[in-house]
Amino acid sequence: MSHENQWDSSLTFILAMIGAAVGLGNIWRYSYVLYSNGGGAFFIPYLFAIFVMGIPFLILEYGIGFSFKDSFSNIVKSINPKFEYISWILVILVFIVVIYYVVILGWDLVYLISSFTFNWGTNTANYFVQGVGGSSNLSNMNSFLIPTTIAVLFMWIFVWYISHKGVTEGIGKVSKVFMPLLFIFMGLIIVYAFTLPGAGIGINALIHPDWNMLLNVQVWLAAFSQIIFSLSMGQAIALTYASYLPKNSKLIDNVLIVVATNCLFEVLTAFGVFSILGYMSHTSGTPITQLVTEGTSLIFVVFPKIFNVMGVFGRIIAPLLFLAILFAGITSALGFFEPLVNTTLHKFGWSRKKTVTVLSIVGCAFSLMFTTGISSYMVQIVDTFVNEFGILILIAIQCIIFTWFYDIDSVLPVLNENGRLKIGKTWKFIIKYFLPLAIAVMWVIGIYQIILNMHSFEFMVDAVIVVLVLIFAILFTKIKTNLGKSE
Repeated sequence: MSHENQWDSSLTFILAMIGAAVGLGNIWRYSYVLYSNGGGAFFIPYLFAIFVMGIPFLILEYGIGFSFKDSFSNIVKSINPKFEYISWILVILVFIVVIYYVVILGWDLVYLISSFTFNWGTNTANYFVQGVGGSSNLSNMNSFLIPTTIAVLFMWIFVWYISHKGVTEGIGKVSKVFMPLLFIFMGLIIVYAFTLPGAGIGINALIHPDWNMLLNVQVWLAAFSQIIFSLSMGQAIALTYASYLPKNSKLIDNVLIVVATNCLFEVLTAFGVFSILGYMSHTSGTPITQLVTEGTSLIFVVFPKIFNVMGVFGRIIAPLLFLAILFAGITSALGFFEPLVNTTLHKFGWSRKKTVTVLSIVGCAFSLMFTTGISSYMVQIVDTFVNEFGILILIAIQCIIFTWFYDIDSVLPVLNENGRLKIGKTWKFIIKYFLPLAIAVMWVIGIYQIILNMHSFEFMVDAVIVVLVLIFAILFTKIKTNLGKSE
């Protein structure tokens, strides 16, 4: 393995993994999931999901990646050549995540610039629809949102620049800078949020426990879903990053650090988010139930509205928030990008610079298709389908491949060699039996809900994704060229 494809230290790896895990979902999704699934009672299924799924599966990914020190495709192919199709399907799906993720970062960049002048005005919903994210009105799909288009081009240039410089010089250095800044900025926002009048209203609304919700299977499924998406499980990111680790790395210790940091970040961020919502409820008299939302609506509509009435402090907090989102998103985007980069350069024997350049051009071209007047609608459709249909079931398939078709016992010595925590039969049982079954149940329920609520346009988009992914997965599998490792 060349020096450019190896972390210079475990700390760099940990920061990169935290960067890949801590993303947009931690900032704008978790608070809504916690609030709408029993409040304080939700911590029980949340912690259960961490210990029986999050930690065990990440340990598997770290162990496989570190043991093989190869691309995801080559690893799966070495277990059974027929599985190479599956590996390409996964890395292509994860690459699709990069494509729309960069679009969201483009929105955030537009808002970061706007946060210095507050030119989103008083009608913040109209600003997002008309100038940045568009709507679900299909008649607008022929027009481009110019600010978003320019921002997306800039973000892809930035992603290309960082990624093509290699693991340590590119991703590693960015993670060392962006992760501490992210924690500092979010820390300042959270501490200030706690001091706002009405903060207690928001926090009480957030954590007020509804114990009856624990009897609802949807709440437990929500906890498992949050951990999967929050930790970027099963997307070959952890496996790929772990393959760059030097010898004598403490794999299990690293897993625990990453999981603990990720979960602590999203819990504290949720408290900060609801403190700010509580302030808005207190000052405007609007019931907090009318303010609570998730995703783009929370960050790009509700929060700017709150910043408008916060006075001078709003002028400070707004840029910090959008900078924090940018830092969290960039490190996650680099993580989503890496599996296909690593798999492609191993398959074709290209240099890293050539691989990153080619994939960045392709990714940018597709991202621009998401900058039309239906930008946010397209992102929502593709995000739901890729994650809840594609990646989710592939996590279960990975469990089966790595435990039923590969001697997972051979990985145990590697995992237990330097770590303080030792694993054995319980861990194998979870990975081999429990997780595939639990995730399969989640997948069936998710697919049923997708089909139940699907419109004709959404079905068409999903069908196009399936066809394209299958075509390219078959094409790349059939190509026999493998000239060696990266330069």
